[in-house]
Amino acid sequence: MSKTMLKNAALKSTKKRRLLLSILQTQNKPITAEELLEQSAAILPMNLSTIYRTLNTFTENGILHKTLRKDGKSYFSLAKHDHTHHLICTVCQKIIPIDSCPLQELEEDLQQKTGFHITGHLLEFSGICADCLQKSNTNKNETR
Repeated sequence: MSKTMLKNAALKSTKKRRLLLSILQTQNKPITAEELLEQSAAILPMNLSTIYRTLNTFTENGILHKTLRKDGKSYFSLAKHDHTHHLICTVCQKIIPIDSCPLQELEEDLQQKTGFHITGHLLEFSGICADCLQKSNTNKNETR
């Protein structure tokens, strides 16, 4: 599948590009370049600047989505025809996918009002997950 994705984007199929794509295909959440470096190190050594250049090339060619989060890091995930939305815990960085699209009506309304053809959107909510809230409440109760 990696070769096909590269061919469709008119990009050269190299070992490093195929490896990074294969790692990204196994992920169920967006990951950082540093995480990709860690996962690829034992298979095919490469430096972080190579990974960033490759990720940026993939993003520019529509293969990946890039998201800059409040923690200052860029996260990458495969661009899919369907889209997903996420809840992101600011404490433990857990990512919880949202199954439905809460923006469908808003998107249609905006298209009608503006004549703008919307081709996609990204949505992330940040906050504190139930596990971290429970830990926080437990710690508060223990100190009382």
